[in-house]
This record gives sequence, structure tokens and C-alpha cells, in this order.
Amino acid sequence: MEKRFENIVEIDSRELFDEISSYCDVLIDEATLNGYLSEQGADNEYTREIGRIGNLCAEYEDRKMQFKEIVVRGRSPLIRALQEEMFKRDIKQKEIAQLIGINETAFSLFMNGKRGLSMGSARKLYQKLHINPKLIIEYA
Repeated sequence: MEKRFENIVEIDSRELFDEISSYCDVLIDEATLNGYLSEQGADNEYTREIGRIGNLCAEYEDRKMQFKEIVVRGRSPLIRALQEEMFKRDIKQKEIAQLIGINETAFSLFMNGKRGLSMGSARKLYQKLHINPKLIIEYA
């Protein structure tokens, strides 16, 4: 893994934020591809670096960016993305639950915002359904 921005302790410009955010996307893709995110609570060079970079980006966002909260029927962006995928593929929650290897009740609880997903199940959302990994990391 190539580490970048090791000496950065604070993001001070939008340009640097964009560069570091892109670097984080690359790390997530590499880590996912190589199985470093396959276990919940995994502690390895990728998860530590993604965490460090993610914290830098979050701190910059808190200081410099103002977002209007997006609420669509109270659902998280990840759940909305899953609903869209279900519609596109014309499949039901039961089928997605089977696809990612969890029982239908657990998946239903997740879709209703009452339960999270394990890292393994979240990884399968990316692998099997190609759900945006940023949404999975933030909302699973």
C-alpha cells in the first residue's frame, strides 16, 4: 500500500480535501479488492489509513463545508441505494438477504434502520450489488 499525505495533520483547502478524498477512494477500492475489509473490526494498514484519512476529511467538512441535510422518507442514502437496486433488478429483500448471506429478518431490520450490518455483509453489498462503498462505510 502506497501511503500519501503522511505529514498532513489538517486539511486547509478544498483542493487538498479533494485530493485526499480521492486517495481515500483508491484505498477503499484496494482494500476491498484485496480482502482487507472482509472482517468486521479488521485492524490492518488499510483500515488504519482509511480511518486517519477519513478523520481528516470529516474535520475539514465540519469546519469548512455546510451541507443541507437530505431526508427522503427518513431513509439513509444506503437504504435508498438498495431500494433503487431492488427496483432495477426487480428483486425482493429476501433475495438480497440470501445474496449477501444473512437471514431475511436481519435484513429487514437493517432496511428499517433498526440494525446495522456486519463488515462481511456490507462487503457483499459491494461485491454482489456494486453499491457505492462510501455509502456502505458511512451507513452500514
